[in-house]
Amino acid sequence: MSNQNNFQIEYSQNFLRNPKLVERLVSKSSIGPHDVVYEIGPGKGIITEQLAKQSAKVIGIEKDRELYKKLHQKFIKTDKIEIRYGDFLQYNLPQERYKVFSNIPFNLTANIIARLTSATNPPEDTYLIIQKEAARKFAGSPYGEERQYSLLLKPWFELEIVYRFHRTDFYPIPHVDVVLLRIKKQENPLVEKEQAQLYKDFIVYGFNQWKLNLKKALKKIFTHEQFTKLAKDLGFSKAAESTDLNFKQWLGLFNYFLVGVEEYKKEVVHGSANTLKYQQARLQKIHRTRF
Repeated sequence: MSNQNNFQIEYSQNFLRNPKLVERLVSKSSIGPHDVVYEIGPGKGIITEQLAKQSAKVIGIEKDRELYKKLHQKFIKTDKIEIRYGDFLQYNLPQERYKVFSNIPFNLTANIIARLTSATNPPEDTYLIIQKEAARKFAGSPYGEERQYSLLLKPWFELEIVYRFHRTDFYPIPHVDVVLLRIKKQENPLVEKEQAQLYKDFIVYGFNQWKLNLKKALKKIFTHEQFTKLAKDLGFSKAAESTDLNFKQWLGLFNYFLVGVEEYKKEVVHGSANTLKYQQARLQKIHRTRF
């Protein structure tokens, strides 16, 4: 079996066929002549070439050694393209302004989005070719219900599905629908930096109480009277579940939580996000050990 086939199996990589389609997508993006663009897993370089036409510089991070060698040789005489060998998930992201445009391995979607959005200096704008269901999970409304994933991003990023591919746009042909997801950094964050961790704890706490509805999930935080008034003012049912509320309604709950809840009740949510992260990492470790 060739190294290329190993790469496709291990990283679930599906390559785009048509340079004209890539050119059209890049031309409609926010990428311009002054931008430095990072590409995660350039593969055969079909996107790399089009990015170079529209940006100041393209830096491709390729994990597969054979693909890296071929890409390096292909673009060795092109000053605007730099191919670096390494794992993007372990890569030190730049401190200066940059953007990202990539066709990423589907099975690394969550890790890559987490890496980009949790960076000290996240990209100004990101375009990721990913599985449609994953895009809906991260983008939430209006593409589906709001979930924990989308709510944890929306104070700081705008998420939009900007293109829907045909499966035949790729080889090998994927067994899932694929879209281009845009993740644009908010110019004016909707949650203050000082309150960021508390917001994340609040959202994670609300989504992980395993109660029949949100009122019961948040009963240690809001009184019956408070929750009833919030439901009326924010326009949701008192029997609503966590996924029934949109981002604006969740943000309204959090803003009231900041000013209308006693301090000892705020302690209830502290550490929720880190606890969940630890539990997920532990499960992944168990999974890797077993399989």
